[in-house]
Amino acid sequence: MASEDQEDKTELPSEKRLREAREKGDSPRSRELANVAVLGCATLALAVSGPQLGASAQGWLAGALQFEPALLGQPDRLPIHAAKLMGGLVLPVLPLLAAALLGCFLAPAAMGSLRFSGQALKADLTRLNPLTGFGRMYGKESLAEFLRSILRLLLIGGIAGLVLRGTFESFVAMPGQSLEVAVAGGMDAVFGVFYAVVGALAALALIDVPYQRWAWRNKLKMTKQELRDEAKEAEGNPEIKARARQVARQMANQRMMEAVPTADVIVTNPTHYAVALKYEAGKMRAPKVVAKGVDELALRIREIGDAHRVMRVEAPPLARALYRQCKVDQEIPSQLYAAVAQVLTYLYQIRRWKHADGPMPQLVQVDVGAAGAPDAANDGGAA
Repeated sequence: MASEDQEDKTELPSEKRLREAREKGDSPRSRELANVAVLGCATLALAVSGPQLGASAQGWLAGALQFEPALLGQPDRLPIHAAKLMGGLVLPVLPLLAAALLGCFLAPAAMGSLRFSGQALKADLTRLNPLTGFGRMYGKESLAEFLRSILRLLLIGGIAGLVLRGTFESFVAMPGQSLEVAVAGGMDAVFGVFYAVVGALAALALIDVPYQRWAWRNKLKMTKQELRDEAKEAEGNPEIKARARQVARQMANQRMMEAVPTADVIVTNPTHYAVALKYEAGKMRAPKVVAKGVDELALRIREIGDAHRVMRVEAPPLARALYRQCKVDQEIPSQLYAAVAQVLTYLYQIRRWKHADGPMPQLVQVDVGAAGAPDAANDGGAA
């Protein structure tokens, strides 16, 4: 089942997937790079501090071989004396230990995995499963690591053997040499082996690092469904976003319907468009659109306006221009001032006519000019 799931994962991991893996402590690691970093740093430290380390070792050995008669009568001083000897032995080696410790940090830093993860310290009960443990021990990855270990030993052992074979004659001649010459020759041989081993490990690391990066990304591959789910999570579920937009439109329409009774006039198409205008002299610079709609929403605006006795004026070009160019709760644009002024003038005339005798005023042809040209970019549903 696990292999089938892995076969379904054909898509490269997303940046989010990679980031989450690193946060959990799952990062690419190269054992070969760690080996060459630790051994390389220790070898360099030994090459730099070799003379000082040799002198310190010689002085320590001379001090350790000296006999102190006072210790015979005071056996309780033996632990203190032994501790001093051990301290004198450890101090010269500290640079080597510090260099090796530095190599432990250099390798993960080069792989981009030098980070602390608290999640990696959490207990994972699945690791207690014997079947899972056997799967890790005898799986493909374990077999590959076993083969790599054998190749590593053969390569390092072969290179070290070749280097030692080249220095065999110098080792044979050491018994007839002075101590200083013999030690110098031995150190040269040892450093030759170290340099050869570090070079071999570096060659292995050059192969292993790209492989480990590829294997890590391959392990984190995703299915197409996982990519879609992640995109939905990042961008928002389209169904939820559509529902949110629908609710927002409903709330906006409800606010518009509540504002229709406060309008002064409703300009219609007469059937397809309806725009409700409100103007308060001295409080507004220009008339404001309080509601607008098309088709069913326009019908609803007209019905509410009739129920509250809001005057309705049929001016198709003006209604279309107002609908396309104006937003709800905003003032009308300056290019429609003259046309709307004609409608408001007619409205005021009708109000005066209702309280006076005489012929009923007639609305002249409302001219919107260039402002009434169709604007497909602004045409759309109700705000």
